[in-house]
Amino acid sequence: MDMKKRIHLELRNRTPSDVKELVLDNCRSNEGKIEGLTDEFEELEFLSTINVGLTTVAHLPKLKKLKKLELSDNRISGGLEVLADKCPNLTHLNLSGNKIKDLSTIEPLKELGSLKSLDLFNCEVTNLNEYRDNVFKLLPQLTYLDGYDKEDKEAPDSDAEVYAEGLDDEDEDEDDEEEYDEDAPPGDEEDEEGEDDEEENEEEEEEDLSGEVGETMNCNKILNMYAALSKMRSVKFLDLNFICIILP
Repeated sequence: MDMKKRIHLELRNRTPSDVKELVLDNCRSNEGKIEGLTDEFEELEFLSTINVGLTTVAHLPKLKKLKKLELSDNRISGGLEVLADKCPNLTHLNLSGNKIKDLSTIEPLKELGSLKSLDLFNCEVTNLNEYRDNVFKLLPQLTYLDGYDKEDKEAPDSDAEVYAEGLDDEDEDEDDEEEYDEDAPPGDEEDEEGEDDEEENEEEEEEDLSGEVGETMNCNKILNMYAALSKMRSVKFLDLNFICIILP
């Protein structure tokens, strides 16, 4: 797959300005050049073009927010001076496995004032005498070269740190859930008691209402019977008390 198609695939219906990380590893570049990548990727912070056959970075667009650039396992032998203009805020640069033979090739990187980590594994330049000391002198802004600082202390694995922080956050969430579960039973009991009280009140209201309805119905029956008897010519006197007694 060529680089243009790969970029289109990686967009996944997003606009270039929405993309912060872009991985184009193992696709094919055209004549060793970066293609399909434009300055519309203005929010891009991480770009990986490992093993895509690059021979130059001259066609890299301006990516002012780019922090980490992976260029390992390509055929780059020079032209790194463009990086200071294209990616002025670069902090991590991986050039491992390229055709870098001498220190003069990486000298332009001193213009990258924010550069903290540089990897040159499997480049011929690493075979030079006092290679590490000379690189740190040439690029004083560097903290790590090939994964180690000047005192040969290994650089922290940023991915591992993020993963560990994620685990800590999960543990805290679980502890919070457990504490909540411990407090849950008393709350449930209170809810149950409240529901019981509501049910009792509803039953009492229903009883009162049924009693009122019954009394109303009895009175209606009495009045209807009184009216019917009053119309009878043979009845001259009506005793309402008697009528109340004979009603069911």
